[in-house]
Amino acid sequence: MIKYKLICKDCELTFDSWFASSGEYEKLRKNNFLSCYSCNSKKVDKTLMAPKLINKSTHKQAGKQNLKLIEVNKKIKEYQKFIKNNFDYVGENFAYEARSIHYDNKKKNKGIFGTASNEEIKELKEEGIEAEMIPWIKDSNN
Repeated sequence: MIKYKLICKDCELTFDSWFASSGEYEKLRKNNFLSCYSCNSKKVDKTLMAPKLINKSTHKQAGKQNLKLIEVNKKIKEYQKFIKNNFDYVGENFAYEARSIHYDNKKKNKGIFGTASNEEIKELKEEGIEAEMIPWIKDSNN
């Protein structure tokens, strides 16, 4: 496995991604399978990277980051529990349901949550419909 730092040439977002090998990265890039997760642009390329050196201070820093990650995951799960208990799940029909509530002036006792693409959320906001994306952690009780 190899990790590359990538950059989107359109929105200039940098992000990391893992590949089976450098050849696999080249194959995916050549076939236009790489895209920016923010703007969906296909203009994604590698940036300069430095090797990661591990020493005692790096190890301590990694431990602190793991604790922060655990705290963030715990907070996300709390939000998820609140959402599941207080909102109606509409699945893949989120954009449709949000529009029908907004344009039909339906009074709902509960808000809704579900799945929508970045493009759908952007369109909803342009129409004046309040919608946000939040991180979602799948339950893994195995």
